[in-house]
Amino acid sequence: MGAGVEKTVESGRRGGAPLQLCALGPMSLSRGGVALKLPSSRKVRALLAYLALAPHAVGRSQLCELLWDVPNDPRGELRWSLSKVRGLVDEPGRKRVDTQGNAVRLDLADCFVDAIEVERAAQQGVAGLDPPRLRALAALFKGDFLEGLEIDRSPAFDAWLTAQRRRLRACHAAILEQLVGQTSDDDVFGYLDAWLALAPFDQRVHELLLEALARRGRIREGEEHLAATARAFEAEGLDVAPLREAWRAAREKITPRIPVAPAMSAASNTDAAAAASPRRASIAVMPFDDRGAGTIRGGSADALAHDLITRLAKLRSLFVIAQGTVFALHERNIGPQEAGRMLNVDYVAGGTLQRRGKQLTVSIELTETRTARVVWTEVYSQTMDDALAVLNEIGDKIVAAISSEIETIERNRAILKPPSSLDAWEAHHRGLWHMYRFNRADNDQAQRFFATAVRLDPTFARAYAGLSFTHWQNAFQGWAERERETERAFEAAGQSLMADDRDPAAHWAMGRALWLQSSHDQSIIELERAIDLSPNFAAGHYALAFVHSQVGDPGAAINYSDHSRHLSPFDPMLFAMLGARAMALVRLGKLVEAADWGVKAAARPNAHAHVQAIAMYCVALAGRHEEARAYLASIRKTIPRYRVDDFLSAMQFGPDDAELFRKAAKDIAG
Repeated sequence: MGAGVEKTVESGRRGGAPLQLCALGPMSLSRGGVALKLPSSRKVRALLAYLALAPHAVGRSQLCELLWDVPNDPRGELRWSLSKVRGLVDEPGRKRVDTQGNAVRLDLADCFVDAIEVERAAQQGVAGLDPPRLRALAALFKGDFLEGLEIDRSPAFDAWLTAQRRRLRACHAAILEQLVGQTSDDDVFGYLDAWLALAPFDQRVHELLLEALARRGRIREGEEHLAATARAFEAEGLDVAPLREAWRAAREKITPRIPVAPAMSAASNTDAAAAASPRRASIAVMPFDDRGAGTIRGGSADALAHDLITRLAKLRSLFVIAQGTVFALHERNIGPQEAGRMLNVDYVAGGTLQRRGKQLTVSIELTETRTARVVWTEVYSQTMDDALAVLNEIGDKIVAAISSEIETIERNRAILKPPSSLDAWEAHHRGLWHMYRFNRADNDQAQRFFATAVRLDPTFARAYAGLSFTHWQNAFQGWAERERETERAFEAAGQSLMADDRDPAAHWAMGRALWLQSSHDQSIIELERAIDLSPNFAAGHYALAFVHSQVGDPGAAINYSDHSRHLSPFDPMLFAMLGARAMALVRLGKLVEAADWGVKAAARPNAHAHVQAIAMYCVALAGRHEEARAYLASIRKTIPRYRVDDFLSAMQFGPDDAELFRKAAKDIAG
């Protein structure tokens, strides 16, 4: 099999590359299939590898800090090392080391680098690769990344090397997991053994190995493996009950009448109860590496991780691994991806924190555990006049981004599954996908999926909140009789609160339903409760902006609108956040500014007729009548008889403010 795999790789990118750099194992470099002798200097080889994987040009000072422990002449040593790298990679007419200005870049665009090939595949998604491609990628791993290239007294390089090794091991495990799922013959055991060596505490690989052994009747081997694994798991404080249940289920498939030991039955009952509990996407937030604190714990990096865990838990939409567990794993030098597999979570977040003078820089990435795909990454850099305030602001952005990214991924994943196969969690996210289309047909579809979710799980607060939203839309958009839909929105919101009165979405749904009933003060109380429960709940801040923009404090509406956009800048409700701001500005008499914000709201791709109308009336009040008439023509393509009364009956302005919009309608008609 190995020769065939190598041939597959050779016929691809590697075959036509003038240079081939292999870093997955002991480092090697070849040109045209002929191995080149690498310099004896570890730092030259480390410099070559670092530059090869760097996505951008790297500053000379950063390279000096990376590899030289305050030598007499770090710049001189860097120049000497770069000359050695040039001798390896440059060719006549093709210079690959670019040292223009104060930065260094290694251009290997036409070359083959095995680690980059794996990273590229992981980023595209290994789940979509066919078996030949997966086997080719798996064959690239000849050992650990840059095996044997540790450098004494170079902590920055060691930190980079450790991070790269962890990341590439996770990619290797994800590739092997896909191969196991696509292999039916005895070759599967080779992939399982390799996966076990990489991730000995990954529950999933043990389950699959036990299933494979049971299918082939190798019961004794399965019993021995389970016993050895149980000892290892218990020594690490990990729960072995799910593996016992997996082995029992695997044996029952081939011998249904086999007796089950009482202790195993007890474990089975416990696990069956756990399996019946509502499913949520799960996440582990690992402690951040503090690049300026060495091995000292308890500083800003740990505080940020603790804050993120607490805030994400308050959202109630995710299962969040507790702080004690992730910190304990981190203390044992277990990286984010490996921890994610040990904890059997869907997502893992981790990153670094670094201070330079008054500048605080936080980098973070969110990874899908099973595919090792980085689904979101960001770098935040701010001046640190007030450390707590800066960490709080960065925490706001991170939590909102993580929850939004995961919701988007789960929605997109659910839409690809057959409706009959959805569980409650997936049906809820399928409902969200339709809900955010903001048209009548999709709203009806969303309602059906939310109804399915609460039927499958009557304790699912967020599904009731989604159901309430669809009834709210029917009332607001005039798609069904308003009074009846208002009652249904209120009833579903009440069921959401009964299911979980600590879920901010439940109070959000109730606040919106109360607004429909014109109970404005009570509506604001419920919405404020939503953001008290979770200050990062962007939808709650927007809903407060919406209510205040019409019947409350317009200045507060602007603040809430701005904060909701700050928390969720790519939110599917962004058009509404902008529209609420525009309506508040009209009430403040800032008509030119209101027109600009109204136009921004209407430009969003999912902006419905009432949002288009906000733009239309705002630009009319600003004296831009021809532009307003163009909006009216656009609205009437979908709603031929749309009038100002349709707009005002949907909203709840006071008499004086309503008269402003009636004036705008007359100016448009005029």
